[in-house]
Amino acid sequence: MTKERETTQREETTILAVDDLPEYLELYEARLGDRYDVETAEGGEEALDKLDDEVDVVLLDRSMPGLSGDEALARIRDSDYDCRVAMVTAVEPDVDVIDLGFDAYLTKPVSKETLVDTVERLLQRSQYDEEVADLYRLCTKRAVVRQRVSESDVSESEEFRELQSKIRERRDVVDDLVADFDHDDFRATFRDLPSTE
Repeated sequence: MTKERETTQREETTILAVDDLPEYLELYEARLGDRYDVETAEGGEEALDKLDDEVDVVLLDRSMPGLSGDEALARIRDSDYDCRVAMVTAVEPDVDVIDLGFDAYLTKPVSKETLVDTVERLLQRSQYDEEVADLYRLCTKRAVVRQRVSESDVSESEEFRELQSKIRERRDVVDDLVADFDHDDFRATFRDLPSTE
């Protein structure tokens, strides 16, 4: 990713920080506000009211009065919003987290470096999903053309050459993103694949 594109992406990224303690919301703004647009919500209900298509990452506390973080997370996942969710909480994980649909789990206190790294990784996973979806669409078009159009028409087509070029570019982007993945990124990205065991 070029520096210019990375800067633009950061400027356009919206983080929704959700915690019932104002001091944590201030901490999120201080630690992330110079890199992203940080919105805050003092509880689960307010978070759901503020959630929209512009939100890229939600930082969600688990233990809140009223609508808990677990309940808010379930409603976020049941919604049509396509955002990543990191639980940032003082609640130590137990087997009860198995059924929760979070993308990352951080236990307070969390350093600025860990917080920024987690947000960056979640954004990278989202970008990977988008790039793979685009690559799949382009490859599907190519397959349809190869099956239904004569070889001579394909070889003379400027549109087909442009399609081939777009596929190569998209594949390079996907390869670059995967090169930066660690073990947790792979597990999270492919967690929905059926087990072969």
